[in-house]
Amino acid sequence: MRIIAGVAKGRTLSSVAGATRPTSDRAREGLFSSLISEFGDFLGLNFLDLFAGSGAIGLEALSRGANIVHSVEKDESACRTITTNATLVKASKAVGDFHLYSMSAQKFLEGSAPTSYHIIYIDPPYDFPDGDLYKCLEQLHNGGFVHEDAVIAVERPSKRSAFSWPAGFEALRERNYGQAVIYYGNPAQNG
Repeated sequence: MRIIAGVAKGRTLSSVAGATRPTSDRAREGLFSSLISEFGDFLGLNFLDLFAGSGAIGLEALSRGANIVHSVEKDESACRTITTNATLVKASKAVGDFHLYSMSAQKFLEGSAPTSYHIIYIDPPYDFPDGDLYKCLEQLHNGGFVHEDAVIAVERPSKRSAFSWPAGFEALRERNYGQAVIYYGNPAQNG
């Protein structure tokens, strides 16, 4: 697993043995291509990576110039991997602020938002219940985490029934990457 672009381009990241399911290279490239088409670049953007795993998604955003990257992960082994990977990316002169929250996404969302995020990537375990995912999205919406111009990307398994956005969000598009589908949404304009 490598950083695709930015100051840390080509750097090899560590993965977490058994504890997580990394987003495929194809899906990661598709995700960042979609986000670049939406925002142009990452300069000045705040990025939230929920269920961060190895941290590769958030650290890709950091490498590309994101202003703030917050990764949330509860698995102890994964947190150690994220810390190692973040050190590698920061050594490449990435200048954004990176912070790892070593806790569950649900606990993070129960607190007050440290900032509002322009991009929120949510990649829970594939067996994570939809009801719990909807509750996370509701907490994001009601807790001040979502910037008014935000894009929220949710990765779900392609073999599962289609994901539907809860109240407060509008579907933007979806992209299928084999075993995974990434659903893109925005905060609803009417609230």
